[in-house]
Amino acid sequence: MPGADLKAQYGRHVRRKVLAGAALVALCLAAAVAALRTGAYPLGFREMVGAVLGQAEAPVRHVFWHIRLPQVAAALLAGACLGLAGVAMQNVLRNPLASPFTLGVSQGAVFGATFAIVALGAGTAAVTGAAPAAARSPHLIVACAFGGSLLTVTALVLLSWLRDLSPAALILAGVALSAFFGSATMLLQYFASDVEVASAVFWTFGDLKRAQWADLAVILLLLLPTAGYLIWRAWPFNAMVWGDETAKSLGVRVTWLRLSALVLAALVASVTTAFMGIIGFVGLIAPHLVRMVIGEDHRFLLPYAAVAGGLLVLVSDLLARTVLAPVVLPVGILTSFAGGPMFLYLLLRNRRLGL
Repeated sequence: MPGADLKAQYGRHVRRKVLAGAALVALCLAAAVAALRTGAYPLGFREMVGAVLGQAEAPVRHVFWHIRLPQVAAALLAGACLGLAGVAMQNVLRNPLASPFTLGVSQGAVFGATFAIVALGAGTAAVTGAAPAAARSPHLIVACAFGGSLLTVTALVLLSWLRDLSPAALILAGVALSAFFGSATMLLQYFASDVEVASAVFWTFGDLKRAQWADLAVILLLLLPTAGYLIWRAWPFNAMVWGDETAKSLGVRVTWLRLSALVLAALVASVTTAFMGIIGFVGLIAPHLVRMVIGEDHRFLLPYAAVAGGLLVLVSDLLARTVLAPVVLPVGILTSFAGGPMFLYLLLRNRRLGL
């Protein structure tokens, strides 16, 4: 019967996507184990098991619980937040180049952090080696970075709400806000001391080692409800792929969905940037890598993009620790190296973006 054949084809279609997700999770777990083992103090499987059971020596337990495991958890959470945010923004703005980085959220965070370091005295007292020493008031820097990114989000939401801007116009508004916050950041740095400038520049490097367990708990508490809401709205997201008019005809409240998804996506991206600095282009790369395998079905695209984002940040962090060992590079440098070519590829592939 035609109906039975169609049902069987749909079942095979879903099974392929489930298998793709299982493979993605397996790769992510393998990368996490490799990241736990790799570093200046190598850990074997026996040492890691002993640290989990509390039977390892004190140095091993310290490295595992206070250095490696928080760094791996930070990579997974940061990648998940940025991957989810990228999918949501690309869908509601109907633009393959939309992401927290390209919409100016990261630049707003840089301005906030620079303001805290230069104007509020939250920077470092000295520079040791190649990097500034610990900041005087790291929580003030985080709070101001979060506030700066929220300024960008608020401006975008107000423009969308008051002027009913098109999705393409919102992208241009994000570019304009990026330029504005970039200029404001340079103005602050112009009047800053050498140490303050060094501290501000160092903050922009995405660094997973900054986040402590309490910071990761905050990110997780924001990520879980955001992911739940976005995945719950997967079918309306699928309808929006075909355009606003089609989605409205199917009963989707397009304006409300666009605003709520944009706010939540920008919120988790802002918190991640505030705690860890700029980890650029993850929200752009991860969704497109998943789309190449499973297409535009947001029931799978949203959770898989979160896993792919975590995998991307984990692999970047692993490379950052090994490429120039014993020198450890900031993970944001590696993701930016990967994101630049991807951005150009998408730009060339989508010549008619409506911008």
